[in-house]
Amino acid sequence: MTTDVTENRLAGDAALDFYTLGEEIADTKAPDVSIDKVWQTRQFQARLVNPANRRKLSVIIVGTGLAGGSAAATLGEAGYNVLNFCYQDSPRRAHSIAAQGGINAAKNYRNDNDSTFRLFYDTVKGGDYRARETNVYRLAEVSANIIDQCVAQGVPFAREYGGLLDTRSFGGVQVQRTFYARGQTGQQLLIGAYQQLERQIAAGTVKMYPRHEMIELIVAGGRARGIVTRDMVTGKIETWTADAVVLATGGYGNVFFLSTNAMGCNVTAAWRAHRKGAYFGNPCYTQIHPTCIPQHGETQSKLTLMSESLRNDGRIWVPKRAEDCDKDPRQIPEEDRDYYLERIYPSFGNLVPRDIASRQAKNMCDEGRGVGPAVTERDSHGVERQVRRGVYLDFSDAIQRLGRKAVEAKYGNLFDMYQQITGENPYEVPMRIYPAVHYTMGGLWVDYDLQSSIPGMFVAGEANFSDHGANRLGASALMQGLADGYFVLPNTINDYLADAPFEKLSDDDPAVVEAREAATARIEKLLSIQGSRTVDSFHKELGHIMWEYCGMERTEEGLIKAIGLIRALREEFWRDVRVTGVNEDFNQALERAGRVADFMELGELMCIDALHRRESCGGHFRAESQTEDGEALRHDDEFLYVAAWEWGGEAGKPVLHKEPLNYKAIELKQRSYK
Repeated sequence: MTTDVTENRLAGDAALDFYTLGEEIADTKAPDVSIDKVWQTRQFQARLVNPANRRKLSVIIVGTGLAGGSAAATLGEAGYNVLNFCYQDSPRRAHSIAAQGGINAAKNYRNDNDSTFRLFYDTVKGGDYRARETNVYRLAEVSANIIDQCVAQGVPFAREYGGLLDTRSFGGVQVQRTFYARGQTGQQLLIGAYQQLERQIAAGTVKMYPRHEMIELIVAGGRARGIVTRDMVTGKIETWTADAVVLATGGYGNVFFLSTNAMGCNVTAAWRAHRKGAYFGNPCYTQIHPTCIPQHGETQSKLTLMSESLRNDGRIWVPKRAEDCDKDPRQIPEEDRDYYLERIYPSFGNLVPRDIASRQAKNMCDEGRGVGPAVTERDSHGVERQVRRGVYLDFSDAIQRLGRKAVEAKYGNLFDMYQQITGENPYEVPMRIYPAVHYTMGGLWVDYDLQSSIPGMFVAGEANFSDHGANRLGASALMQGLADGYFVLPNTINDYLADAPFEKLSDDDPAVVEAREAATARIEKLLSIQGSRTVDSFHKELGHIMWEYCGMERTEEGLIKAIGLIRALREEFWRDVRVTGVNEDFNQALERAGRVADFMELGELMCIDALHRRESCGGHFRAESQTEDGEALRHDDEFLYVAAWEWGGEAGKPVLHKEPLNYKAIELKQRSYK
């Protein structure tokens, strides 16, 4: 691209009104050696803490999912004093339990030419070349260890007839590297981590605090030193201090209100840290999962995921003619069906990455060839219309080829779940699916050690931005969570803790008092407004704005409009929200109010990030930047960087820090799955 065109595009950057440009940043922790030696070199260079000294040190871990639970168990086993917090009533209720399809690992059990480098390459390409090379290679490198660890814990992975671990395909790759436990992989992996966590709780190295929600971060002397929590049963506000803090609190997909996330999933822990100085990386990178049960009405509170593994044997199609959309799909002959993914992407077919499958499903429905009941949708001008939002996921070929019993063995619990929710039997009638918000690739910025821009605060799993770029390949979330918790964090946090123990903080330390008073004042403010609108009404309206203007497709005009709408909605929230009850009680309205307040601030930053990135890449699709055939068009000359956002203050603008992405092991290419 010529300099003139670049300058013209820069001159037309509407986002410049909404942010200021800060200093460039870099990850200084990854050694400058060949990609296959970076991790072992860093492990050797990182300072150690001897076992006797570990007993003198404490670490706070927020979250008990795959990343948090495995990190707490591993650090407890190592001899540190771990304080582990979660807002659920049990660590086993963490949202990792909902993951279905599988976990990737480069073991090459199928002898299909898989390797560490191929997993690395597929992940970088799947993320549309917007991930940090060093972090991704490490993820691929430790992936095989995860499987061995979990097998040793007794995780019941599926096995072939001869007893070997079975694998299956997932989107964006042409090898079979995904290990699975039917459609319950997340649950089984979480049970494995939970067993190790409970073992350390019994040993006394980990203290568990369920039903405690983190509502503020304590930063003293420039270091993260603790958290403020609210006991969700009694309302008691408590402060906790330690030598380091780890956030493993998942993603922020519920900013859209309707998503596949559990209703309690939120961004508050990460956002409170962001407001205290932690950079937020690539917030606009959110994933729309192509395989979800379509929305059925206005009163829904969440959407249900159907595992991507179903795309192994299921074939996705819509009628070729709009007039056939009302017909029973079994009455539509083969020649009148459009297997559009197989037609457009013959090399990958139904196993294209999630962002591509999602956009094509939307395109089919926008053409008027969607199936299923019509739902009410508002366009960008607020005009309501009736549209069909669904495509078919058909298993008739697989049942004919493999037999019903074989399909039941692989996908039975998923089929049962679909039938319970929809009342339709997917063995007899094709499933109906449509894209929905699922995962967030963005998150708190971290360096190679998983340390945030606040010294002493580390971020693991989906809560950080580091491994997936602009799109996550299926079955990589569980891989990252366990890699961070079992293998990465325990080998990098030592380097920071080698300088500990730090000076103990008393309850009347200014940093502790400031954090506690800020948290208390916010709660009192929410309870005092006594307006006329419910918290959920604000959340739904925010979700509509985000889905309409910062969802599957974004435009400059729409994003600018969304920023204005969110600002007006936030102002109304703090003037007219009604939070019933009192703090000193079990109060879910209060819990949701604090979370929605943070979602509103995050939603604005997501739109600013999406507006400033005037390119399409992965899950971020700007309508103004696409190829002639409608594929995402990157602009590597301008946007080959991580966008790390710094909090600009209540009345200030966010500050953009760019971390350039340097690709040494992989050649930048325009992504193609055809």
